[in-house]
Amino acid sequence: MQQFLTTKDNIRIAYEVHGDESAPPILLVMGLGMPSAAWPQSFIEGLVRQGLRVIVFDNRDSGYSTKINENVGKFRILRAIFRTLRRKHVSAPYSLEDMAADAEAVLDTLEIKRAHVLGVSMGGMIAQVMALNYPQRVASLISVMSASGNPSTGLGSFGAIRALLKKPSREDDVDCVVRYFKAMFKAIGSPQGSYDEELIRRVATSVVESGYQFSAASRQLLAILASGDRSKTLCRIIAPTLVIHGRKDPLLPFKAGEEVAGNIPNSRMLGIDGMGHDLPDRVTEIIVKEVAKHCHRYKE
Repeated sequence: MQQFLTTKDNIRIAYEVHGDESAPPILLVMGLGMPSAAWPQSFIEGLVRQGLRVIVFDNRDSGYSTKINENVGKFRILRAIFRTLRRKHVSAPYSLEDMAADAEAVLDTLEIKRAHVLGVSMGGMIAQVMALNYPQRVASLISVMSASGNPSTGLGSFGAIRALLKKPSREDDVDCVVRYFKAMFKAIGSPQGSYDEELIRRVATSVVESGYQFSAASRQLLAILASGDRSKTLCRIIAPTLVIHGRKDPLLPFKAGEEVAGNIPNSRMLGIDGMGHDLPDRVTEIIVKEVAKHCHRYKE
């Protein structure tokens, strides 16, 4: 059942909890622009079956959480990318640090002192920031198809980036949003096929019903760029870390995952053949088992 909390800076966050209250908690952090409804049910249910208490939430500017009303045009995005490549400061409506604080607020509301934290893509970056800023709250870190913020390793193909920042022809029409998501995952997903029609339609319906603004993807991209390069600070992470990355990821190349694993002490790297920037059914079981094994190895 969906519930809500309000953070210290007055951001409303929607969240859900699955599984036994006595099981070790794992907080799942979603990627750029996507609601928590985008987590495949097989992924959540698999983690619950493996003896974990699964918490999902909508990042600010996503799903049913607070929408940030600040227009970000294409010129501002291009300028921010150019400044990032030149290692210069980028301004943004909010940062990954703000989003990590939102995630910590979820743990506070549920009175969870420590949790395993798993993030995908931008969510993996937020999870890394949590492990750096709130080390006492992170029992272990699982960074999936993510990056350190280093533009030298984390810049994917132009086609994949362009597909991510496109908008559907109508944001209030489920069929239009379904077509948009299909095109996006064709560009960034696994070569052998990404999500099925049922999941895409469920996510599209959630997006339309929640009143999601597709301009939020640009604001969240700015948050990533504004937070800068963590490649030199990841060495400070003390949480036991598992890095998972698809070898066919066109958006955040495999070398980006390798860099994250290489810079976090005592981390373990799992590369998955044929996996793009998604969680298709054929890899879900592999990832669930590896994540559960990791979490139970480092349970409190």
